[in-house]
Amino acid sequence: MSPRRQKRQAGFTLIEVLLVLVILVVLGSIAVSTFTNTQRNAMKNAAKSQISMFKTPLAEYHLDMNVYPSTADGLEALRNAPASSDSRWGGPYMEDEIPKDPWGQPYQYASPGSKNPNSYDIWSYGPDQQNSTQDDIGNWSS
Repeated sequence: MSPRRQKRQAGFTLIEVLLVLVILVVLGSIAVSTFTNTQRNAMKNAAKSQISMFKTPLAEYHLDMNVYPSTADGLEALRNAPASSDSRWGGPYMEDEIPKDPWGQPYQYASPGSKNPNSYDIWSYGPDQQNSTQDDIGNWSS
């Protein structure tokens, strides 16, 4: 063997190191995008579950008062008697505080609802925090 080849030390070339770094970056970006989508879906499912949680207390309120809470009284009427209520109010219908949506915002409430004119609408603005957009999550959603 020639002296030049004997002096060559074992190791990685710059190209090999860069190739490994590129592979690691690609794998990392795939993992991050998968985690982000999973978290977004989990938050949407949590909002749907919380919205469905209001169904029973609102039904109990309706049985006692013969109407759903007004839009002005909102969901807080499930915890505290509205000023407009009479002796039929049998609450509190929820023991815990009214939860906020997974994005930290209060749930919206309207009675009668525009989507459910014979009852009520409860919705979250969703991830974009904008009303009347495609990502709103409400009790009318399938």
